[in-house]
Amino acid sequence: MINNNVLDAAIDAVRKACLVTRKVQADLEQIQQLEKNDKSPVTVADFAAQAVVSHVLKERLGEHKLVGEETSGELRQADQERLASSVVEAAQTVWKNATLAQVLEAIDQGDHDGSGDSYWTLDPIDGTKGFLRGGQYAISLALIENGVVTLGVLGCPNLSVDFDRSFNEADTTGLIYFAKVGEGSWVINATDAVSKPLRLEVIQNEGLIRVCESVESGHSKHDDTARIVEWLGGAGESARLDSQCKYAVVARGQADAYLRLPTRADYVEKIWDHAGGMLVAQEAGMIVSDIHGKPLDFSKGAGLKNNRGVICASEKFHASIIEAIKVLEIGD
Repeated sequence: MINNNVLDAAIDAVRKACLVTRKVQADLEQIQQLEKNDKSPVTVADFAAQAVVSHVLKERLGEHKLVGEETSGELRQADQERLASSVVEAAQTVWKNATLAQVLEAIDQGDHDGSGDSYWTLDPIDGTKGFLRGGQYAISLALIENGVVTLGVLGCPNLSVDFDRSFNEADTTGLIYFAKVGEGSWVINATDAVSKPLRLEVIQNEGLIRVCESVESGHSKHDDTARIVEWLGGAGESARLDSQCKYAVVARGQADAYLRLPTRADYVEKIWDHAGGMLVAQEAGMIVSDIHGKPLDFSKGAGLKNNRGVICASEKFHASIIEAIKVLEIGD
């Protein structure tokens, strides 16, 4: 059983990371960017958020193991002094008097390989391209114990409580979703430390399926999603937004399914891209599996090596989606 001190520390870490990323996003033109080997942008906010989360966990819970997305290698290069300075300045939004050495050490706390009985996994900014567009992104933190995700905290700094608000329009406060195994999913204000948690109570949709998917076609095959929706009888236009916010959108009943369909045969999903959001959705009553209906396996290190793609859907639609994938031979 996870005690409340662990949950409170995780929420505190994500809330502070939300404050950091909101500050950086407020002045996108000043963000200095690098490119990873996969050519996706890395921002000051990615590094600063990972440093802050790692620092808060260590400060409140002591030494810990963390599988994070970022490493400090780029920041340690001689020609990246200005970038490193910007990362430290961003971290100081909530970590007063943080030094460069402390920030680099905190970032590299995330170098765990996903082995052992208990560790955290973090995506400091899931949906970096959405972040750069001023759209939706998430900070996802999860605790994995004996291969099972037991706690998840999902910060959605730009997501509104108002379902009618466009996903392209950033909210002024944002939301944090959290869940512990067997205790339901909850939501609080992302910027108000004394916000009262509200439990997610989903009303099942009795109409046609409502789907959300990635904005980036490189993350999920949009044409395959359209084929599945057509096979299920059709629906309105899919809602597209970046990051694990899609898990929250399904968990709160704003959509019925999130489909992440394989774009290439050799791609292995990363645990930090799904752990936090998956638990929030599951504890809200949704079913999360791969495209073949298999539960996501978090016991194989940093990658979901035993799975292909991800399907998150309400009980009403999940089995039908899996059947559609099989009949239409998607992902083969």
